[in-house]
Amino acid sequence: MTPRREDTTPPETAMPLQDAVAPGQEAAVLLERARVLVDPELRAAVESLPGPIRRVAMYHFGWQQPNGTPSEGRAGKAIRPALVLAAARALGGDPRQAVRAAVAVELVHNFTLLHDDVIDEDRTRRHRPTAWAVFGVPDAIVAGDAVLALAQRLLAEDVGPAGARASARLSNCVIELCAGQQADCAFADRGPQDVSLDECLTMATAKTGALLGCACALGALYAGAEERAVEAMDGFGREAGLAFQLIDDLIGIWGDPARTGKPVGADLAAHKKSLPVVAALVSGRPAAAELAALYRGSMSTPDEVRRAADAVERAGGRDWAQMSAADRMARAVHHLSGAVPDLAGAGDLLTLAEFVTRRTH
Repeated sequence: MTPRREDTTPPETAMPLQDAVAPGQEAAVLLERARVLVDPELRAAVESLPGPIRRVAMYHFGWQQPNGTPSEGRAGKAIRPALVLAAARALGGDPRQAVRAAVAVELVHNFTLLHDDVIDEDRTRRHRPTAWAVFGVPDAIVAGDAVLALAQRLLAEDVGPAGARASARLSNCVIELCAGQQADCAFADRGPQDVSLDECLTMATAKTGALLGCACALGALYAGAEERAVEAMDGFGREAGLAFQLIDDLIGIWGDPARTGKPVGADLAAHKKSLPVVAALVSGRPAAAELAALYRGSMSTPDEVRRAADAVERAGGRDWAQMSAADRMARAVHHLSGAVPDLAGAGDLLTLAEFVTRRTH
C-alpha cells in the first residue's frame, strides 16, 4: 500500500475563506490550503515508486534536481485538487475526507503532462527542462505510466463507500482524456482549414474538461452526495474546464514567457490547432487565409510567429475565445445551481472558477 501520513493538519485549514482575506487573494488562499492538505499525501505516493522511476517523477513534480538533490520547486498550481476539496465542502462534506481523491486527480493530471510534453516535444515546463528533455523519452513515458497507476491504486485501496465509484469514474475519465489526446494529435495531420470548430471543442472537452469535471464529481462523491448532484458537479467542472482551456490557448499565443515558462507563441510555432486558431481559420475573414498559409509553412522564425498571432487576432480568434470562455462559465454556474441551489454555499468553487478564467499564466 502507499504509505499514509498521520493527518496533523489544523482544522482551520479546511474551513471556508474568512472575511480577513484581502480582495483578489481568495483563489491564492484556496490553492495554498489545498497544497497544505494534499502535498504530504501526494509526495508520499510518489516516494513509494521504485528508485529510477521515482527520480524522474520527483524531478517532474519539482521536488528534486536531475541529480536527486532537493529542489524548492512547486508541483503546479493545485487547481484540480482544490476543486475536489471545494466540491466536497460545497455539498456539506469534510474536505479532509476527500484528500485521497484530490491526490489521485493531481496524479492523473501529471500523468498527462509527462506524456503531453513528449508528444508535443515541449522542452520547458515550470521554468525548467521537461522530464523527457532531462531523462529521455522512455523514462518520461514510463514515469507517466507509473504515476497513473498510483492514482488508480489510491482509489482502489479505499474501502470507504465512495472508493469503488470514484475509481470507476476516474478510469472512465482517463479513457476520455486519451481519446481527446488522440484527436488532438490527429489534427496535426490535417490541413489548416480541415478541422471544424465543433471537432476542436469536442477534443478540448475530452482533453481538459473531463478531468476538471471528474475532480468536482469526486468531491461530491466523497461528500456523500446523491447521483444527481454528482452529475451536476461533473457538468460544472466540464464547462469550467473548457473555459480553462480557452484561456490556456490564449496564453499559449500571447502569454508572457517570464510567467508561463515557455517561449512566446510556442503553440503557434508548434502548429497547434488550438481553439482560437481554429476559430480564426474558419472565420472566413481575409486574415484566415493568411494564417492558413503560415500554418502550411515552417513558422520557424519569431517574425512568422508574430505574424501568425496577429492574423489570429485580426480573424477574430482572440475575441471569440474570450467571449466563449465567459459563456462556458455561465453554463458552469447553471450546472452548479443544480447541485447547490444556494450558490452562497459554493463560494470556493466559484472563486476557483473565476481564477481559471482570469489567469494570465
